[in-house]
Amino acid sequence: MKEKILPILVLISIILMAWISPKYTEVYKGGKVFKQEFVSGKIIRIVEENLMKDPVIEGKFRGSQKLEVEILEGSEKGNIHPVYNTLSNLHNTYATKDLKAIFTVREKDGKKIVWLYNQKRDVFLYGLSTVFLLLVFIMGKMKGVKSILSLIFTGAVIIYLLLPMLFAGVEPIPSSIALVSIIILISFLLIGGFNRKTYSAIIGTIFGITLGGLISYFSGEVMNLSGINMEGGEQLLYIAKDYSLKIKGLLFVSILIASLGAVMDVAMSIASSTNELYEHQRDISMGQLFISSMNIGKDIMGTMVNTLILAFAGSSLPMIMMIWGYDMSYNQFINIPSIAIEITNGLAGSIGIIATVPFTAAISIMFIKREKREMK
Repeated sequence: MKEKILPILVLISIILMAWISPKYTEVYKGGKVFKQEFVSGKIIRIVEENLMKDPVIEGKFRGSQKLEVEILEGSEKGNIHPVYNTLSNLHNTYATKDLKAIFTVREKDGKKIVWLYNQKRDVFLYGLSTVFLLLVFIMGKMKGVKSILSLIFTGAVIIYLLLPMLFAGVEPIPSSIALVSIIILISFLLIGGFNRKTYSAIIGTIFGITLGGLISYFSGEVMNLSGINMEGGEQLLYIAKDYSLKIKGLLFVSILIASLGAVMDVAMSIASSTNELYEHQRDISMGQLFISSMNIGKDIMGTMVNTLILAFAGSSLPMIMMIWGYDMSYNQFINIPSIAIEITNGLAGSIGIIATVPFTAAISIMFIKREKREMK
């Protein structure tokens, strides 16, 4: 009965968060920084272009284009505007006839100025998302539906609760632990149901990500690192002066969110394996059950640690390439704040995964022993 009611309650909570949060959190925003309109438009004619092939990136161009554009929405809907499009290193949207793109519309000296902002990519993203959802529904059936619901719930908690709390000046560490614990609780109960396997995985995951987050936080304290040193941290510094945002604790929050999926995977795998071993061999000793769980955990742990380290390495690939390309010395690159943060987060998350294996196995065995006592 609980398993049937829970998805409905989760769906209601998502709707309530999306409805209530914007009403009470708008005060923590400083108003829109970007005053121009961002609207979709269609290129109806290429008037003139002066282009050359990009000497570095194949298939790209450098130079300029003169365009005629029809705006498809907003205050200038239906109007045609001349647009001067420059193709450079940073802005490189090549315009073709009938291309739909995003344009900015702003007013200057009483005139409307239109600029080609970016190619319109949302339609493709919607299509890709639809394929993803269909595959999950077809392969997972009801479990797949619950997985998607869990994913939406996670996103809603981060967008409608965590972000407003951070901007409101709430302490990042306790608030993020509380909210991530709620995400873990709901996600596991939705997918795994109400049983000892799920309870073990919940406790193991909370332990693992909290340990990883704390290691990351205290490492940042020792090495004098903070959220300012993270990617986009300098931009946050300008925002923080107008809010109560505590940038220092963002390292902890980032490792909590980044390692959550991997730790959840490990915790559920260990909890499931331990319970499955017990179900198939009821007379197994608790010591032997723990050893067997640890043997299974060694293989899981190896792949998950690889997954986490490679994920952090992938996000830092441009920096790694720059280090190699500029032939930086070891002392030079190892002390770059962004490199130190990526290494710390990767290692802290991996330690959290490693610690999750024995902890979850021990918690699973504790639940089994309690159940055996109650059956006597």
